[in-house]
Amino acid sequence: MRVRCLRPAWLGLAFFVAAARAADVPGAAALSVFLDQYCLKCHDAATEKGDREFETFRLPLAKEADLIAAKDIVDQLTLREMPPRKSEQPGDDERLAMIRLLRENIAAARGRIAGTADRTVMRRLSNREYEHTLAALFGRRVDTLGLTADFPKEKASEHIDTIGQSLVTSGFLLDQYFSAANRLVETRLGHPALPPQTWHFTGNFVQYEELQGPHKAAFNFRYLCLYEQPNTDTRQGGYGHIEDFLKGVPVSGLYDIEVLAQAMHRDTHYDPAIFGIDFSEPFLLGIVPGDASKNHIHYPQAIEPLLAQAVVPDAQPEWLRFRVWLEAGQTPRFIFPNGPYESRASVLQINRRYKDEFDGKYANAGVSRTHLLKDGKLPHIRIGEIKIAGPVAEPGGSAEEVAVFGPGGFKEKQALDQLNAFAARAFRRPLTRDDRAGIRKTYELRLKEKFPPRQAALDTLKMILCSPSFLYFSEITPEKETRLGPYDLANRLSYALWSEPPDRELTAAAAAGKLKAPDELRRQANRLLTDDRVAAFVNAFVDSWLSLRDLGGMPPPRETTRVYYAENLPEAMKTEVRLFFRDLLARNGSLHRFLDADYTFADKRLARLYNLPEQKTLRLADGFQRVNLAGNRERGGLLGMAGVLTVSANGVETSPVTRGVWVMENVLGIKPPPPPDVVPAIEADVKGATTIRERLAKHRADPVCAECHRKIDPLGFSLENFDPIGRWRATYPKPKGNAPGLPIDASGEFGSGETYAGFSDFKRLLLAGRTEPFTRHLIRQFLSYAAGRHLQPIDEFVVEDIYQAVAKDGFGLRTLVVESLASDIVRSR
Repeated sequence: MRVRCLRPAWLGLAFFVAAARAADVPGAAALSVFLDQYCLKCHDAATEKGDREFETFRLPLAKEADLIAAKDIVDQLTLREMPPRKSEQPGDDERLAMIRLLRENIAAARGRIAGTADRTVMRRLSNREYEHTLAALFGRRVDTLGLTADFPKEKASEHIDTIGQSLVTSGFLLDQYFSAANRLVETRLGHPALPPQTWHFTGNFVQYEELQGPHKAAFNFRYLCLYEQPNTDTRQGGYGHIEDFLKGVPVSGLYDIEVLAQAMHRDTHYDPAIFGIDFSEPFLLGIVPGDASKNHIHYPQAIEPLLAQAVVPDAQPEWLRFRVWLEAGQTPRFIFPNGPYESRASVLQINRRYKDEFDGKYANAGVSRTHLLKDGKLPHIRIGEIKIAGPVAEPGGSAEEVAVFGPGGFKEKQALDQLNAFAARAFRRPLTRDDRAGIRKTYELRLKEKFPPRQAALDTLKMILCSPSFLYFSEITPEKETRLGPYDLANRLSYALWSEPPDRELTAAAAAGKLKAPDELRRQANRLLTDDRVAAFVNAFVDSWLSLRDLGGMPPPRETTRVYYAENLPEAMKTEVRLFFRDLLARNGSLHRFLDADYTFADKRLARLYNLPEQKTLRLADGFQRVNLAGNRERGGLLGMAGVLTVSANGVETSPVTRGVWVMENVLGIKPPPPPDVVPAIEADVKGATTIRERLAKHRADPVCAECHRKIDPLGFSLENFDPIGRWRATYPKPKGNAPGLPIDASGEFGSGETYAGFSDFKRLLLAGRTEPFTRHLIRQFLSYAAGRHLQPIDEFVVEDIYQAVAKDGFGLRTLVVESLASDIVRSR
């Protein structure tokens, strides 16, 4: 006999009266019986377990709260999470019938429930979009300027950086916009035309701190030497600068750089483990910009994108030639991207292990860097000469000159026409009479103040770049219309897929009014998806959806995870996910491959981390290649990728709770309930005598904790075979003392009663019964990203339409993107 909670008589009477009225609605009686039998024990008005109350829930659905409840019930029944496993269970036919009934009623409510969907808040360009937009408008990369380096740090909303409500504009940010516009315009277009100059450096290659004394003693600063990769703690030989060129280049432009370089002692007999690199790979020399006025020239700086890279010869010095872009005042700095992990530690290790090789040559003080440079085999890159020439003239004018003013550059007699044309591209819409008047007023005012016509035009450009029409997506669609007009729709489409203004073809389609037709919108979306500029979408969306923007926020300890830093694994981890996503997008591959796949993309670094056979055949020069994972039970799908496994850990240890919450939110689209006000702590185990599973079992014994952990923990246990940076392991780290590491148990049981034996088995269950919530979540995430707002319950009708279209087309990822872009949510204000 089932014990029910006592309720006041009036409440019971109201319930039965309501049930009698609902009986007139098809399916209402069946719903009432189903809820009473399987749900109300925990979710009646008196109990409301998990803040869910279904006693007053009935058909037909009459308000938005009913939609929320109906969706919640459908989700729980689909995942078989409810009723709890130990409670009475409906049969499969009952469960499916109830899911079908509720979905039919959700669809029927579409025209009945008043539309309360949000409008997208008029938002500004995100910092990422701002730089992409300027690069498009000026025809060249702008990351060398670091225009947003001093902007306030943006706050993503639920990891999405396009949500209008989170993109606030402060007075400080406005000041930064003015500064950035002035710097960009003056640096790229305001410098005087200078004839090319040449510089030749053959000595005085002074390097600082620990290197200065040894370099003077060993070769009197005759050589510039690189000993380690840039990303180290001690920073002794990761950057090589030109001491006699600290002032940098006179103007922004292209410069030819020639470097006489040699890879020294790549064949060293010293233990490779000392250096933490692969000596089978040739040494690489890279160039990054430096600014002596910012901070230490031999330390990392905020603005240092890789400008060029080349292989360094072993046998003898050879000239390496580069053409790079440098901003005014920047000086080239040389780096060793695949160099040893840490120079200081290498010297100390060699001194301790190989000092007998120097016996009798030096005093008892030990073997110093000087000794190693003179008589040892210390691996490094040695540069003997450097030549710089530039700025190099660009045929037809600089890329910026042509992009801003058109072929032939600035023309005084056509200045206003040129400025208006640029403003139309910057404002991403046709200019109004007021726009043109403002441009004319600014230009003529500067002329009246005796500025030369070109400078007047440049100052007008700055005004355009500080206009709200540039900084904001200021819609021109009439207020009374709910659907976006063609120009606003072109902007939404272009920024969703390229993060930059519409190109000429998309603008022409908007001008002709063609974008109002969904089929034309789909055609344009498919066209944009085939362009290389779609990389901006792939990178940004993957960062948002999978929280990869947080990768590196909790890095592992250097002393125990040297490979993470020595091989720049965060960059490789992100690249794998991005290439996998882009491959599915290009082929319209099934998005189910995100849950499991028999291939991935890996370079030599990841092949080694994953212990794949390709680690023996791939070279760094091969970059990322598609690799076969057929039969590999340790990899496949997003959950087998190191980027996901690292961002869902804390850098030091793994937690089934942390990773379980990550899977729940990012894969299944379920927000875990907030923890109770008082949460008993999970017992720490500093000695490593118990596993996290054992400690969580004790934690779950507390009824306060059991309900949430019943859903979260099974999702996280499946990933316990992966360490904090995604390496496969069979045991936990060895505890203190002589005891071996405890074995890992990666099995689990869902609330539905479904069990899995390990990671591979877990993915099988995801594919068998959880592809629908995964697909719907991915649709919602993309819609939020593209529309710039979070979805509301009323939006679920559109999500359903897209889901059906995607399912009909084999769950293709490109179909999901295109159908979402053609949806009412993206096409509405």
